[in-house]
Amino acid sequence: MANTVVDLVGVTKTYPGGGGVRALDGVTAGFEAGTFTAVMGPSGSGKSTLLHCAAGLDRPDGGRVLLAGRDIGKLREPKLTETRRGLVGFVFQSYNLLDSLSLWHNVLLPQRLAGVRADKAWAREVLRRVGLTGRENDRPSQLSGGQRQRVALARALAARPQVIFADEPTGALDLATGREVLGLLREAVDDLGTTIVMVTHDPAAAGWADRAVFLADGRVVTELAGPSAEKVAAEMTAVSAR
Repeated sequence: MANTVVDLVGVTKTYPGGGGVRALDGVTAGFEAGTFTAVMGPSGSGKSTLLHCAAGLDRPDGGRVLLAGRDIGKLREPKLTETRRGLVGFVFQSYNLLDSLSLWHNVLLPQRLAGVRADKAWAREVLRRVGLTGRENDRPSQLSGGQRQRVALARALAARPQVIFADEPTGALDLATGREVLGLLREAVDDLGTTIVMVTHDPAAAGWADRAVFLADGRVVTELAGPSAEKVAAEMTAVSAR
């Protein structure tokens, strides 16, 4: 675990209803610093639950989740929120931007909520990196879906997190725009050393990652290093047939 930013050790999670749905069943996985991992699997395999538990958005029933070596399962809610804000960034399919705020204030919002002084020079740099210089005063409603996802990525990067969790970040985008967003995620890993953990159903998106981890029935069943879209598609077919 020496070089991992996120570690799940024997993590279980069961949701009530219908006798209890075991979303995660003893999952052990590590995500190394400065790497890009795609988490894949059939619908209902536990992908999003893994991401939510790893990010501290949901608490597992059993096992341990470590963020930067810190066992977040032992933290009370205020301390967990503080830890999450200091270590983690998020990019979701639905963007989660506030239409009442400008791009600039959306990007700075997590730092202000955390009560820390915003690094405005770095915020300008990340907006430049995502191609939105000059649009700082625009509202999200003035942007295309791809541009809004760029703002969401800039917001995640502005706080210099150790890890960004991305949940289907290209799911609402067309093919060309999705490739642009994936390219920016790849740059965040290669140029900034950010760790990316991305849930996706798209083999082409997983092809941008360093590794693909496959879940089925709440368990990690296999993984691929250096995945290509073709290899991922073939593995998904095999996993879905289990």
